[in-house]
Amino acid sequence: MMTRPAVKPATAIEPSTEDARVLESMGYTQELSRTLNPFSNFAVSFSIICILSGGINSIHQSISGVGGAGIGIGWLVGSFISLLFALAMAQIGSAFPTAGALYHWSSILGGRGWGWLTAWLNLTGLVTVLGAINVGTFYFFMGAFGSSLGWEPTFAVQAAFVTGITALQALINHLGIKLTARLTDFSGYLIFGTAMALTVTLLACAPDWDLSRLVTFKNYSGEAGGGVWPETSNMWLLFGLGLLLPIYTITGFDGAAHTAEETKNASRFVPKSIVSSVLWSALFGYVMLSAFVIAIPDMDKAALLGGGVFFGTMDAVVPATLKQFLYGAILVSQLLCGLATVTSASRMMFAFARDGGLPASGALKKVHAFWRTPVTSIWTAALISVLFTLYTPVYTTIVSVTVIFIFISYSMPAMAGGLAYGSRWTLMGPWDMGRIFRPLALLVSLVTVFIVFLGIQPPNDAALHVTLGFLVLTAIIWFGFERRRFQGPPVASLTKEGDS
Repeated sequence: MMTRPAVKPATAIEPSTEDARVLESMGYTQELSRTLNPFSNFAVSFSIICILSGGINSIHQSISGVGGAGIGIGWLVGSFISLLFALAMAQIGSAFPTAGALYHWSSILGGRGWGWLTAWLNLTGLVTVLGAINVGTFYFFMGAFGSSLGWEPTFAVQAAFVTGITALQALINHLGIKLTARLTDFSGYLIFGTAMALTVTLLACAPDWDLSRLVTFKNYSGEAGGGVWPETSNMWLLFGLGLLLPIYTITGFDGAAHTAEETKNASRFVPKSIVSSVLWSALFGYVMLSAFVIAIPDMDKAALLGGGVFFGTMDAVVPATLKQFLYGAILVSQLLCGLATVTSASRMMFAFARDGGLPASGALKKVHAFWRTPVTSIWTAALISVLFTLYTPVYTTIVSVTVIFIFISYSMPAMAGGLAYGSRWTLMGPWDMGRIFRPLALLVSLVTVFIVFLGIQPPNDAALHVTLGFLVLTAIIWFGFERRRFQGPPVASLTKEGDS
């Protein structure tokens, strides 16, 4: 990798803290406002994960697959998969706390080409996950309030709704990290409180408590499951497809890493936020969704509802007034989930542009002199997200593309780190798992192949074409143009003083 000295912008903040000095040692100056406390950093990842968004909007992927066991067993399996990635990410993020996160880690540990590909995968995944969240929010809004307002779920209505809420999320991000942090802090508490309220309500309104449902498998593929999955007799495949629910829901935990340059004592608290956001989401999500399975009056009829299973069950068991209150809290949580995702995507775009990796990098890397936010990156990420949802408005396809791109980008620094650990890379941060990191990195790499396999199965096989097209296009661009032009990030030290 070519060594490139740090260039200090005219508007840079003097490095007066230990965090800023760590950042400067990696070749960057402190430009963003470092105001986030540990909870605020945690809340960014926890809000992006948002079990009240993916957990509710995608619940039919498990229920209309193998039934209750898709939650009772599948949620635990999928959560464990996400935890593996979070642990690997925490190890590297503690050593290199920058806004570029995965891109920067891959570049340092695997070379500028590896980092460049990671950047495009991660950035594309973050933009598409923003689209998936906001399209899911539209579907939730229509199911909860659409009929009472007389709205029809047409393409035009969806486009206007998604554009409007994305613009609002971008505007709030534009107006400074302090405002965004206050709202994501509130989001963290709101998700906790609403998830528990929904859990208690469902258990209280359940016709009976049949806990055996949580370990009962039944084939609901084809028409029996409302056409969510094509008919198949392969229960292992059907169970695997249901894992897309927890794997998609418990993603976005890299948000804590992307806001590292705005977090105090980032080397210590960013890895804790990454792992704890996954653990708390897994726990609260499991309790909440298990309560939902228990509350279902008739599992066969529920599976037949397909994508309408959540609202069908709520209509059947929850009193109308209480139901509307819960819907309101869930809707606000989903809107704030999108807000936090704009934060994460824009910081990734800013960091990549700072190293000259994007078209119009000069504009995308600029930080507003007053708000101390990368305003051009914020609005660009929002615009691309909206355009993607206009091109591919189908929620399940967006989810599949998101899962594939995000988890490949998660695995790339882990693979590079696993190869470098203990040899080229010996300078660790406060979070260090020791020798277990290397086999963990290998396991993460193997699991990524499994996730890609699940993501391209029918009816989401279009995701395969998108993924292959993306990889071919990036290969052409890299070998044809970027390999000679792109210098990569400044070179950071990988070894402790005195190491060979």
